[in-house]
Amino acid sequence: MRLAMIVALGVLAAPAAAQTDYPLGPDSERHAGVPSGTVTKHSWTSRIFPGTQRDYWVYVPAQYRPETPAALMVFQDGKGYVAEEGRWRVPVVFDNLIAKGEMPVTIGLFVDPGVLPARSAEEQARYDRSFEYDGLGDRYARFLIEELLPEVAKTSAISPDPNLRAIGGSSSGGICAFTATWNRPDAFRRVLSFIGSYTGLRGGDGYATLVRKTEPKPLRVFLQDGSRDLNIYSGNWWIGNQGLASALDYAGYNVRFVEGDRGHDAIHGSAVLPDALRWLWRDWTQPIVASRGKPGAERHYATEILDPAAPEWQLVAQARGPIRGLATSREGDVYFSDAQGIGEVAHATAQSSRFAAETSAHSLAFHPDGRLHAALTDGCGITAFDAQGRRAACVERGLKAADFAIGARGDVWLTDPRHRRVSIVDAHGRVRMALESAEAAGTLALSPDQSVLAIADPDGRAVWSYRIAPDGTLRDGQPFFRVERPEAGPAALGGMTVDSEGFLYVASAVGVQVFDQPGRLNAILAGPPGPPPSRMVFAGPQLDTLYAAAGEKLFRRTLRRKGVWPGQPVKPPTPRL
Repeated sequence: MRLAMIVALGVLAAPAAAQTDYPLGPDSERHAGVPSGTVTKHSWTSRIFPGTQRDYWVYVPAQYRPETPAALMVFQDGKGYVAEEGRWRVPVVFDNLIAKGEMPVTIGLFVDPGVLPARSAEEQARYDRSFEYDGLGDRYARFLIEELLPEVAKTSAISPDPNLRAIGGSSSGGICAFTATWNRPDAFRRVLSFIGSYTGLRGGDGYATLVRKTEPKPLRVFLQDGSRDLNIYSGNWWIGNQGLASALDYAGYNVRFVEGDRGHDAIHGSAVLPDALRWLWRDWTQPIVASRGKPGAERHYATEILDPAAPEWQLVAQARGPIRGLATSREGDVYFSDAQGIGEVAHATAQSSRFAAETSAHSLAFHPDGRLHAALTDGCGITAFDAQGRRAACVERGLKAADFAIGARGDVWLTDPRHRRVSIVDAHGRVRMALESAEAAGTLALSPDQSVLAIADPDGRAVWSYRIAPDGTLRDGQPFFRVERPEAGPAALGGMTVDSEGFLYVASAVGVQVFDQPGRLNAILAGPPGPPPSRMVFAGPQLDTLYAAAGEKLFRRTLRRKGVWPGQPVKPPTPRL
């Protein structure tokens, strides 16, 4: 009776089916008549991973000629991939595929993880593998680009074309390959990931969401995993790989996910390696380009916001020093402040001119009366300029503002990061405290209907949202917009702007973060080339062009969204909750 109940409840499960034995194919074996490449072993002490030492191997195919730069493929955990007696046997597979013309002439770089050696027999070495491979920043990509690749290039000519550069690995080496291309698609664009660790070891479980929100990048990604992969404290590998594959497919990437029934081993991956390389390198003379979203996808905010017919960021002006402020006139032209004054960019012609010289301003905004206002650094506080660039009297002498925003009634809100407070100057010039002991006191953005004020904290994890009371003071503050941050360094939250649908655009170290009205991060648009964007405004006759300052340069790109004219509140549509 007891046994029958146990069986009925499923406690006694049937024995698990045996895992599939995936044999190696002929491309993993040596064949007569196929020329063999050469492999040399080297060692390296890193600067980017200070004090660490490692071995690495360089494979050069027999078909390589110095006058023709070769493609490149990097493998993490290099010793296991370069060995011919193991399961991977990459040099053998490379020899066979290159000889058949199924992949380009390719230099192989096989890199072991770093180790900080112990100083004595009584001490333990520090092993860098997880730090190097599972981290989500650009440190490992920089290690390759700045240290190892220049060393390899001393003896082998490598193509600088990122379309001819691939990187692969297994487990943590697999997510490392994806991370390197994700951060540096200018250097690598082909990913080979076996049983990748897209779990919570160091935040890799967030990739599935990040891929869905981020403007698509020019990558081709091969994934492999088995249904018996690890299920431990940091997550489930099988679920993690399925999640990333689904996200890449949703975002329109060129992705292939090969599923098996193995656990956390190399049996399945090594068996499919030749076919994976064929798929990864197919049509290698054609550039890999970023997708514009998967046709028929329910809603991909990054590609919904971007105009697929419009070019990416275009340079429109070179300033005289870092750009500190941006503002849009009623005509849709853009004004910017730099170290030597205020410049103007005509939207129609993209021609720039000097509007006001010898004026040091770090924030700009247009008043409802049509005059340009500037926050000056000379102790004047806020001042106005007429249409000819002539400076008027100070609005309020002595006020020092990191940023300011002007409402439709002429109220001016100013942030003071040093004292963590926000002041308000009303239309009659009276100064009051809008918010004392502010949680955030950085850049500002009014909602389209001017009922809410968003305030960024450059060193925080959020943009705060405050209700504007009838007297202009700020109430009911909440850390409403949770921002994405780079793995190393601050979020570097810069200027903000809004579109007519109530979406908030935040310049940051990871790009332009776009939030919907309920405060959810919907999209991350790539920032312009160079340093992180510092200021942004919508401009143009239709307000459908986003201008962004990055260092001393001003860029623009056309979007499918439209901004809001200064001093003209509009009620955005009801958001989807």
